[in-house]
Amino acid sequence: MRVGGWAADAGLGAVFAAVLAFWASRIADSWGGGYWGFDCAAGAVVCVIALARRFDPARAAAAGLAVAATAVLAARFADLPSEPGPGMALGLAVLVGTAVRALPVVTACGVAAGGLAVAAGSLLTAHTLAAGVPSVTVMNVLAWAAAVLAGLFPRLLDARRRAVAEGVRRAERLRLARELHDVVAHHVTGIVVQAQAARLVAHKSPGKAGDALAEIEAAGSDALAAMRRVVGLLRDPDEPAPRAPGEPGGLGGLDELGGLVGRFEAGGRAVRLRLPDEEETATWPPEVAGTVYRVVQESLTNISRHAPHARSVTVSVERDRETLTVEVADDSPRGPSRHHQRGGYGLIGMRERVEALGGTLRAGPRPGSGWVVRATLPVPRSKALPERARR
Repeated sequence: MRVGGWAADAGLGAVFAAVLAFWASRIADSWGGGYWGFDCAAGAVVCVIALARRFDPARAAAAGLAVAATAVLAARFADLPSEPGPGMALGLAVLVGTAVRALPVVTACGVAAGGLAVAAGSLLTAHTLAAGVPSVTVMNVLAWAAAVLAGLFPRLLDARRRAVAEGVRRAERLRLARELHDVVAHHVTGIVVQAQAARLVAHKSPGKAGDALAEIEAAGSDALAAMRRVVGLLRDPDEPAPRAPGEPGGLGGLDELGGLVGRFEAGGRAVRLRLPDEEETATWPPEVAGTVYRVVQESLTNISRHAPHARSVTVSVERDRETLTVEVADDSPRGPSRHHQRGGYGLIGMRERVEALGGTLRAGPRPGSGWVVRATLPVPRSKALPERARR
């Protein structure tokens, strides 16, 4: 458990002790003798179980409800003060709220129903039925309702976040699929063109070569048509066709990082850009270059939104053998707002894209001050293209 969790439980334990002590004094004043002992002991057991709920919320809730139900029956047949008392009610509220917040739906509903049954069971121990709904029952029902609401609200909020995050992942996958389609389609088109040219040359020397090249042409054309049909199902009918890298609004590439950085510098921040040589980047697969551009673009966007006090940024793209590392770091002072944004949906999209290519992405605070986004991508060694293929 984190330090914050221990501190919260320590504070909760102090509240439990204060409530138990207060109610014990009230029972001693009104009932006299040692009647307060049973309520204090039973309430303390439930409170201790509530403090241990983090280890196993389901079993802790079951144990707390069992102790509370036993206390209700004992108070009913032994003519003891009404149960559950305030201390026990508070402990049960913590157990029910935790169960509703964290446990599976069926288990959470079972715990909530058990809590309501115990709250309603307080009617058996009430000593003022003739005066209307007993105050002990009202207290227990209100504590139960508050616990259910306190657990249900963050549960629904988490469900909404997961739905939005899944939508972002799906959108990123579709975007990556479209980009990969365009890249592969470009290469397949080149194969078809080369096969057509070779077929014309083969007319000078009739033979099997012409038939083979005709089959290559047909296979390439069929593959291109099939790929367009399949990936066309992924496109939004109202969405315009994506442009190739380098065109306005296209996929983005390393040659466009300069313009991206220039637009970011116009906001008043200094950017240090380190890129590999153009001869090296020319051999990288287009999907890798497009991913590098996307990581840098999203990182700079996050700096503009969440780090307004950052004055300098370093963008580094380096290759070590078959591993490409993209790093975007800023010098923003530390603040709670930046940490709260670490799970943003832009980061989810970047991670989805990077992991789809077999890489990893990490984002977090730098030692001292600032924030860093670091992505690593595998870049297979590629042979230089023949001179005729580059023309």
